[in-house]
Amino acid sequence: MQGNLPPEAQEKLEDLQDLQETAQQVAAQKQQAETELQGSQTALDELDDMDEDSTMYREVGELLVKTDYDEAVEDLEEKVDELEIRTETLQKQEERVREQFEELQSELQQMLGGGAGGAPGPGGAGGA
Repeated sequence: MQGNLPPEAQEKLEDLQDLQETAQQVAAQKQQAETELQGSQTALDELDDMDEDSTMYREVGELLVKTDYDEAVEDLEEKVDELEIRTETLQKQEERVREQFEELQSELQQMLGGGAGGAPGPGGAGGA
């Protein structure tokens, strides 16, 4: 199919494929950040139920290092804040990529004479 397209259309089709890959990568990064965020929030909630005098350890590479309650709470709150910002940033990036994809897809369809399905559809679904 690509061999019959004019060079401009082939270029746009390649750009669409690149955007689709980018959208998949961003969606995967966002999913990972959301999973980490949920885990950190759960850990923070668990700390609320613990006695402040409890012995606690945190993971540092391959080691468990003793830590106190206040430090554990502070570290987790900081991590939650960072992950919330990262998740929001990835959400915005995902929306921008989706908009670019839809715009490029529309341009390609116009280039192909208002074509019925000239561009690949999977990226238009939004990815997440």
